[in-house]
Amino acid sequence: MLNRKSASIAVLALGMAASAPLLAAPAAADPPSVVIVHGAFADGSDWAKVIPLLQAKGVKVQAVQNGLNSLADDVAATRRAIGNQTGKVVLVGHSWGGTVITEAGADSKVAGLVYVAAFAPDAGQSTEEVGKGYAPAPGIGKLVADANGYLSLPAAALASDFAQDVPAAQARVMAATQGPIKATAFGERTTVAAWQSKPSWFIVSEHDRMIQPDLERAMAKKIGAQVTSLPTSHVPQQSRPQDVAKVILDAVQAVEARRQAP
Repeated sequence: MLNRKSASIAVLALGMAASAPLLAAPAAADPPSVVIVHGAFADGSDWAKVIPLLQAKGVKVQAVQNGLNSLADDVAATRRAIGNQTGKVVLVGHSWGGTVITEAGADSKVAGLVYVAAFAPDAGQSTEEVGKGYAPAPGIGKLVADANGYLSLPAAALASDFAQDVPAAQARVMAATQGPIKATAFGERTTVAAWQSKPSWFIVSEHDRMIQPDLERAMAKKIGAQVTSLPTSHVPQQSRPQDVAKVILDAVQAVEARRQAP
């Protein structure tokens, strides 16, 4: 018969043996999450219709709240959101947010980029330089600068040129909650272009009045993105959220498939 000391040692050894496989087994990687970056003249609530559709599919989503003071600040906010994720990230950007994800998407956690009616500059290129050679979109001429150099859209211009395919009441709320952007941010250049090394998806808004649709198509072709064209205004996430969610989910599924590939 084992004495008490021997019995204690035996129990300890059995416990260690039982737990050893658990300690040795690597933790399963978390599925991809989605980080969404809003554009100028908006805030994180701009994605309120898309987020529930992603969550309903079990996708973790975090919307970044950009200060819209500078490219550097918005990239820093996006990097913090990326850092909060435990697995790979599909990084989504709308409009100005496309410039932000082009820079922030170089993070090693980012496995895919989704541009939604967005700018996709090259490395060393600013947002305002992307559109050279194209006539300014109609809504750009209606921007108003305040005394501090922040640009915004008057309510009437937002309704006619930014979100012309949403109900009038909703457009009024969007005008009231818009985030003005520091005009100088558009002149800040990226240092990298994440799309050069990451797979990308691009939603072209065919009736966009803030970025010329031809420019969107040209950017999508340049970055080698998988393209979806929608008959929408500048904010398809507001007028066609199901279609936008589908593109994001396609990106998530592609990233997950690569993660699980042997």
